[in-house]
Amino acid sequence: MTTLVRFREPLRNAAMNGEFERLMKTIFESPARAAAVSNNAWTPPLDVWETEGELVYAFDLPGIPEEKIVVDLEDSTLTVSGSRERSELEDGRFFRYERPFGEFTRSVALPEGTDDVEARAHYANGVLEVHVEKREQSKPRRLPVTATLEAGSTD
Repeated sequence: MTTLVRFREPLRNAAMNGEFERLMKTIFESPARAAAVSNNAWTPPLDVWETEGELVYAFDLPGIPEEKIVVDLEDSTLTVSGSRERSELEDGRFFRYERPFGEFTRSVALPEGTDDVEARAHYANGVLEVHVEKREQSKPRRLPVTATLEAGSTD
């Protein structure tokens, strides 16, 4: 005879809930993203806007010290990387971990017409802003056509 036991609150346990969410992400997301999730990697959100003279990339990085953030510009690619430590409690226990922690990397291709030599980064209030100058676009111009006489021509 088989006895059926009802498991009333399967998602009450925070650790089990986190594992269930991780499992669902690995099933429904791309393999590269699933690998990143399983390694505690995360991707910071990004806003991009344009002004008359520059492009601004704003990364949300709350709780990350400035010395843990690395900004690289290479081959027209902006890469921001770093890490956030998991919060620890001296006296108490966590019931839920929802804020991401661990290593992160986010790369963005810079569009043509930008000058990464004049780029600058500023970090305040948990937001990293990278300002990339736009190059002055070349204007069309008309070239004069001149004729030259070929050697041996009698004209």
